[in-house]
Order: sequence, then structure tokens, then C-alpha cells
Amino acid sequence: MDNEKLAQELVSLSKEKWSWMSERKVESLDSLFHEKAVFVHMGATFSKEQELEVIRSGSIHYKDVDIQEVSVPFIEDNVAILLNKIRLIAIVGGNEVTNPFMVTEVYIKQGEAWKLASLSFTRLITQ
Repeated sequence: MDNEKLAQELVSLSKEKWSWMSERKVESLDSLFHEKAVFVHMGATFSKEQELEVIRSGSIHYKDVDIQEVSVPFIEDNVAILLNKIRLIAIVGGNEVTNPFMVTEVYIKQGEAWKLASLSFTRLITQ
């Protein structure tokens, strides 16, 4: 498969992941997240189990994601970095917050499946 098709596959998978996060579909996320995955938020870094618990408990509810730009550079055939420029509406600690982020998602291919190895939020400074 060429990189353009792979890129589209990953863009679709990433969009589906945002939906799963919003809908708290922890089982689907559990199969997507690599066992050693790391999740970097503005104030904390979580393991796979910690991130799943954050979603399960609703301590962070990913309410809505507006994806504004996306790119998928490949490092190797089985490693890709997906960059999303997004506007995220989330409920954190009972308060609705809206933030512009550049989200870095690192995917690795294991067998036939892509696994999310890292998800990092970088808050963008806007005028």
C-alpha cells in the first residue's frame, strides 16, 4: 500500500479515535492503544491504563473536536506521526474548557493493525 493510502487510513483511524474518546468507548480504545503507550496532557503524563481510567471515569470528557489541519509524515513503513491542529472542547473537573492544540499521535504497525503509541497535546498560542 502506498503512503497516501496509508495516510488516509490513519487519518480515518484518528477521527474514529476522537469519536471513541468522546463516547467513552474504552474497549475500542483499549485495543487501539499500544500496551506501552504514553499520553501527555497540559498538566500530566499518563500510561495506557491511566488514560483509559481518565476516559472511563469522565474526569476528562472529550466533548467535541474540530480538526482544522492534519498531516501524516511516515518515519518508516510501520511508524507514522499524525499531526492534528484541533480545537478541543472538553469537560475537565466539571468545567467546560476550549483549547487550541497541536496533537501529536505516534502510530506503529503491529502485524496488520496500527497501534497508538503516543498522544501528546501542545496548547497553541493564538492571537
